[in-house]
Amino acid sequence: MSQETCTLATQLVRGMGSFFKSCDCTRQSRCSHPYAIRYRDASGRQREEKGFGTQQTALDRLTEVYNEKRNTPRQQANLKREIGKQRFGEYASMWLTRQRHYAPGSARAVNQVLSNQILPIMESRRINTFAANVVEDFIMSMEERAVGLASQQNAFDTLKKVLLDARRRGGITEDPFIGVIPPEYIPRKITIPTLDEIHALKSVSSDELRVIIALMSGCGHRNGEAYAANMDRMVADDVYRITEQIDGVTRERARLKHRKPGEFREVPMPATVRETLLRYEKEHGADQNGFLLRTQRSSYWAHTTLQYHWGVTKKKAGITRKLTTYSLRHFFASNCLSRGIPISDVAEWMGHRNINMTFKIYRHLMPASIGRAARLLNDGL
Repeated sequence: MSQETCTLATQLVRGMGSFFKSCDCTRQSRCSHPYAIRYRDASGRQREEKGFGTQQTALDRLTEVYNEKRNTPRQQANLKREIGKQRFGEYASMWLTRQRHYAPGSARAVNQVLSNQILPIMESRRINTFAANVVEDFIMSMEERAVGLASQQNAFDTLKKVLLDARRRGGITEDPFIGVIPPEYIPRKITIPTLDEIHALKSVSSDELRVIIALMSGCGHRNGEAYAANMDRMVADDVYRITEQIDGVTRERARLKHRKPGEFREVPMPATVRETLLRYEKEHGADQNGFLLRTQRSSYWAHTTLQYHWGVTKKKAGITRKLTTYSLRHFFASNCLSRGIPISDVAEWMGHRNINMTFKIYRHLMPASIGRAARLLNDGL
């Protein structure tokens, strides 16, 4: 904006800011161009907003901002200012330590995303300098580095959590994600084992792996949840309560993913799963806490233990397809959806944070719902 235009700005009460038009019209009070306002926010950073149709609406907005600043205690305003001056790397580190609801595995995954994708680009940037164009530049930098779409989405989601937390605490005045189009990850086509393949795996597997296969394919357990197989969790003949998981790296008991300490979820337990657990307990017993799976060194199972057993068993079963243990969870979802079980129930049983994730991955497994709905509606008519 030119110096001449700046001088046209109308000054208000000291500290309130100013309103003006940036057009070149000689009689700005009568032209149809919108007003803009300029002020300093609670953190002391200069802000500018545009698009006010009348002088009064511009004044009303300045008044609103001014009153907010006056009603903000000085100590609180200073805290917001200090947060805004922090470097992203420092703030992200403190933010992560506050996420006490994260399971250890989730915290490690977030820290890895920060270290690999975000901090190399954003570590030294001050919190109060983040805006939509900065976020868009970050997305473009990932595209230029040929970062995979799944990693792009994880990095974007993590960055958003950190920055929105900073905004909630007053370090950022405006939402830096308004108008930003996030990376869209379309999950790859999943590989679902056939029932014959599952039977083949069970027939040649160790007794321990058979428990894992039963819980993951029959109840939808995650790997770590299956490591925590426990007789005391069979709360009814057809209900299994998942209360915890075994961290696949540290081999320690941990809370469930997307759950607070003490929270649990209950899943349907087919009779075949129940029989598998009862048979294992009868032949091998359980420890004093009801846990079934232990290694020769009396420690809980881990990812390395599972990988070894899975590789040996796949080879014995003659399976060459690219099946992983996580494919067993896909079988559970497919089995549910193909039999008309609502996807909302499936999402809850699988422990997904929201149904959108379930829908993205498994929508194609659902029966032809439109045609089926048309037939049901016709019956009603």
